[in-house]
Amino acid sequence: MRNIWTIARKEMNSYFRSPIGYFILAIFAFLFGFIYYRSVADFIFTSLTRAQYAQMYGQSMPPMNVNEMVIRGLLSTTSFFLLFLVPMITMRLFAEEKKTGTIELLMTSPITEMQLVLGKFFGSLLLYSIMLGITVPFMMILFRYGNPDWKPVVAGYLGQLLLGGTFISLGLMFSTFTRNQLIAASLTFTTLLLLWVIGFWSQSSGSAWAQIASYIAILTHIESFTKGVIELKDTLYYLSAIGLGLFLSVRSVESTRWRA
Repeated sequence: MRNIWTIARKEMNSYFRSPIGYFILAIFAFLFGFIYYRSVADFIFTSLTRAQYAQMYGQSMPPMNVNEMVIRGLLSTTSFFLLFLVPMITMRLFAEEKKTGTIELLMTSPITEMQLVLGKFFGSLLLYSIMLGITVPFMMILFRYGNPDWKPVVAGYLGQLLLGGTFISLGLMFSTFTRNQLIAASLTFTTLLLLWVIGFWSQSSGSAWAQIASYIAILTHIESFTKGVIELKDTLYYLSAIGLGLFLSVRSVESTRWRA
């Protein structure tokens, strides 16, 4: 466990020794802040419009759900941002080590392949957790001036954490395949995009293949979390995907050590 934490801390430090970590956090904060502003502005406009109509016709104003109209959309948009940001996080994990030649030092050090892969995975997951942490103050504002239900918010954040872990494990796997960071990022983005859009195809078809595609699609499983529902099958899906990505990463690193 000590070796895993040492590698994870090294990865975290490497993100902030270069502009990449600050760039990713800044881009995410800007995009999320913009969507947050638009969502809250639309919510306020809709609320005022409904209040005017209710007063005009002498009716009571219908209730408005902050979770449905603001928070759910924010979490869904955050999932979309990950398609572009996670490849930037994971592209350098092993590709840079191979390019600079430091992979040979890692292969001869007294650590196992599993410890190396897990250390890099948790290091990236820590950076991703910081990204999610940026959104917490925005949510606190909603709780301060609105009345959202906290349980769907917790479920939504759990889903985002599992989704991010899945994306990172796949990106980590592709980074072990090459020494070129751009190739690793491209492979990661293409795979994640395919797993994303396959969900739209499954919704428009009723065939048996569509049902299989629906289960494979990432979009299908994150919807329950954004609605505030924690389904066992969705949780197992993400945990299985994370496990598969890490397993293939370990096997790829083992093959690198064997060739060395």
